[in-house]
Parts: sequence; structure tokens; C-alpha cells
Amino acid sequence: MKPLALTFDLSVVKLSGLPSPLRPEIALLGRSNVGKSSLLNCVAGREGLARTSKTPGRTQALNFYNAKNYIIVDLPGYGYAKVPDSVRRTWKGLIEGYLTRRESLVAGVHILDIRHDPSELDIIMSRWLVRRGIKVLAVATKSDKLGRGKVARSLHKIQSVLELDSFSVLPFSAKTGDGKKELIRWIETQGKA
Repeated sequence: MKPLALTFDLSVVKLSGLPSPLRPEIALLGRSNVGKSSLLNCVAGREGLARTSKTPGRTQALNFYNAKNYIIVDLPGYGYAKVPDSVRRTWKGLIEGYLTRRESLVAGVHILDIRHDPSELDIIMSRWLVRRGIKVLAVATKSDKLGRGKVARSLHKIQSVLELDSFSVLPFSAKTGDGKKELIRWIETQGKA
């Protein structure tokens, strides 16, 4: 499967800076440091499209990436990040404002680190997306760091805790490409909505 043909468009730090909603938007959501930027680089087949860092909180704006028929929006991570509290409060308002007011938002890729159980914030986010009627795929990143048996147990735990069906949880590794084809297919299907 071909990588997603994505180009960076713009970063938005205030809701007033949001572009006109012209095409369906798919949000990348997850806690700080779960691998959102690495996932984006992997599905686009381009290192450096999204900046990555070992420091939690690298993504500090809503970053818009254009595809032909849709837009991917990379949101700042929620939860722990090495930033001042004032910045974290700004992100909270930006994320909540985008998720509640953006009429072009059709789906979300909820990214979790497969090595950790879903946090209380992950549970809140997942349930909120479902209540809002937003199609969601939970993607468990860093699957290359666990053995097969542990991957299966972790996926079952994520599915159970977030109350998702088994088709809504995907193991993924930006390093090995595990889950890449399935994720690209899902994103492109949502982008046609």
C-alpha cells in the first residue's frame, strides 16, 4: 500500500486561527509521548514531516496536514508534558475547542502506548469521542517492544478498558511498519466520508 501523500499546511495555536473547514478532518489524539508524530511520519513514508522528540510535549499546536480529499490534524498530547502549567492550560482549551466545535471533524485516531494500560485521561477521551459520534480507531503504538503474547494481552486490555470492539484496536509500530497498511486504509476510508 502506498504511503499517505501528506503535506504540512499550517500550525494553529488559537481557535481563531482555524482554517475554513473545506474537507473532512481526521484528528490524531493521544497522551504526550505515545508516538503521534512517529506514526504520522510512518504512514506518510517521510521522516521529518512531523517533528519527533523524546521530550513529552513537542507538538504544541494543532498541526494541519493536507491530503487530496481530507486533512489530518495532529493535536498536542494530553497528560504529562515538560511544559509550564500555563501552556498545558492553553492546549486544553485549544484541544477541547477544536474537538467540540469543528464540524468537519469526521474521525479520530486515538493513539496509545501498548506498553501501558489506558490512563484515566485515555478513558475520558475515548468515551467522549464515542458520545460525540466521532468514528474512532485506537492505535496501540510501539508494538515492536513487546513479544506476541504480551501484544495480544495488551490489545485485549485496551479493548476492554475503553469498551471497544476488537476491530477498533490496531497494533502499530513505526519502526517495523506493523499495522501501517491497515491504518492507511482506515484513514483513507474515513477521508471519503
